[in-house]
Amino acid sequence: MRLLKLSLLLYTVFATTLFGQAFYKDYDWDKTPNFNAKDYINENLVSAKEKIATEFFFTEDGKFVEYYLEHKALYLNSDDAIEEYNKVYLPYDSDSELLVNKARVITPKGKVIDLDDSKILTATDDETQKTYKYFAFEGIEKGSFIEFIYVEKRSPSYSGKRISFQDEFDKKNVEFDVFAPSNLLFKFKSYNGLKNVEVDTIIDTKNHWSFKIPEIKKLEHETQSLFAAERQFIIYALDENTANNTKDITSYGSVAQNVFNYYNSELSKKTKKSLQKLVKELNLNSDTDLDSKLRAIENYIKTNIFVAEFSNDKLSDLDTIIEEKVASESGIIKLFIALFKELDIKHDIVFTCSREFMHFDKTFEANIYLQDILIYFPKTKKYLAPNENESRYGFPPGYLTDTYGLFIKRVKVGDFISAIGKVKRIKPVKASHSKDNMIIDVSFDTDDISITNVKLKKSMSGYYGMFLHPFMNIIKPENKKEVVESYAKSLNESVTINKAEVENENPDLFGTKPLIFNIDFSSDVFVEKAGNKYLFKVGELIGSQMELYQEKERVLPLENEFQRTYERTINVKIPEGYTIANLDDINIDNVYTKDGKDLLSFKSSYELNGNTLKITADEYYKTNRIPVEIYEDYRRIINSAADFNKITLVLVKK
Repeated sequence: MRLLKLSLLLYTVFATTLFGQAFYKDYDWDKTPNFNAKDYINENLVSAKEKIATEFFFTEDGKFVEYYLEHKALYLNSDDAIEEYNKVYLPYDSDSELLVNKARVITPKGKVIDLDDSKILTATDDETQKTYKYFAFEGIEKGSFIEFIYVEKRSPSYSGKRISFQDEFDKKNVEFDVFAPSNLLFKFKSYNGLKNVEVDTIIDTKNHWSFKIPEIKKLEHETQSLFAAERQFIIYALDENTANNTKDITSYGSVAQNVFNYYNSELSKKTKKSLQKLVKELNLNSDTDLDSKLRAIENYIKTNIFVAEFSNDKLSDLDTIIEEKVASESGIIKLFIALFKELDIKHDIVFTCSREFMHFDKTFEANIYLQDILIYFPKTKKYLAPNENESRYGFPPGYLTDTYGLFIKRVKVGDFISAIGKVKRIKPVKASHSKDNMIIDVSFDTDDISITNVKLKKSMSGYYGMFLHPFMNIIKPENKKEVVESYAKSLNESVTINKAEVENENPDLFGTKPLIFNIDFSSDVFVEKAGNKYLFKVGELIGSQMELYQEKERVLPLENEFQRTYERTINVKIPEGYTIANLDDINIDNVYTKDGKDLLSFKSSYELNGNTLKITADEYYKTNRIPVEIYEDYRRIINSAADFNKITLVLVKK
């Protein structure tokens, strides 16, 4: 990147004479607005105009800058829309400058209200102390348009930029432009059906890429959809500088080398001694298996080192981190990697991005994809998320898996040590490793069948245990009791807790043993008397279940955070002298199979031995992404659990 900046600066000698002036100086809105409210009268909110343009420019004083312009006109026809857009925030920080900022309101009767400087306000966030500028619109009534333009002068962002165009409301007259010096070539990729950019072949003094779209239809949020990843957007990045014949400027090759060098810099003797002392504190034996070593390292760092929200050189210095127990995010990664090197643990650094934001594109290299860091261990084929305190080894944040990432691996040729980067798949954690297991023993009071006595053993492993298990040691006893009992209370708030105990609560056991809650309780809410019969709401013992309804045709694929398994066993001791009239209601069998493999399943069945009824209700989801074409299969299986939850067994006298 330094070579690139140098070449850009050298090019300023002749670039400014080639350019003339920046595009935004000739750009303005129509003096007389020509928006027609009749076109949108049935809508609450519509974008009547949207233009986003950016220009990479050499100024007369030899600086390389970016001019970013937004011009929008919004039709507001509801109280909610007016409330949402009576303030429009502008980009503003110490490294940028607002060159143009103006706004106006066009009322339903065509009156134009220009905002003067007094309506462009500044505010400071009390918590972050960050300063904002915003347009404060006045005079808006239903059926009004608001229109604004701003131009920001800022440091260039050219290694990978994403701009989203689709929203929850329709957009008309959408335009996008990128201008650059004639020696700088950008690459572009459109996603989710957005139109591709076109190259301007008329302008010969600069490069120009653009598109114009008459209309972009709105995209609505849907249950368990990843709206940000599925909306239409574009990514662009600088690819080539013809002035010095530099190509693949935003390739991952240079990223891999730079990252490796940063996290593997030579350590001083003092630092090495500090690391060796820290290793001794971990009490690792020579025969300790790798999984245990990695868990010990992670638990120590995430328990003892405080991660600051800000960063400076001191917070990324290993000596300071080890001594003062505080670090920046990059400092924490440095500490992890230094310990792995000290213990000769082979690892790769992995860059990826959350599926909630977008899916990592393995065919288009841009730094916008390199947002989150994982560490991969080839020997165990597991991942560790160094900057995610609520994650633990083997269970990185679910949305960072089941996608692709840039794997940066150390390579050694003779005495030369370097790094290579390769895009590979980050496999999801299998459903069998994240279980919610319930064993429920039910008996009926001998004097009153309407009262049930329940012994619940709830085991949680993998992602289901991770949100709680690693932190059991810091939960206060009174709060711990409340947490444990909440699992019985979630079945019905009025149950009476007789005993509640915890097994395997030591946080160090996460990943090796499940967290188990044993709860004994009694209640009269699961049985109702109906004449000489009793209605036993056995399905309610697994807790309420999500139920999917779909009034409209599904548009977006559904995407889960992680694969998962539910196992429930209910052992019912049938009262003497009674039998169950409708056992077949228990039987549910819904499965989705692809390529001979069961990917989605809910099955419940029973066994009857004497007066003991054993019910099993198992459910699993071995895929995260549910395409629209199999959504109905998924919905059928999800709703099977809700159907089981409604099962009521009828106890009748023999």
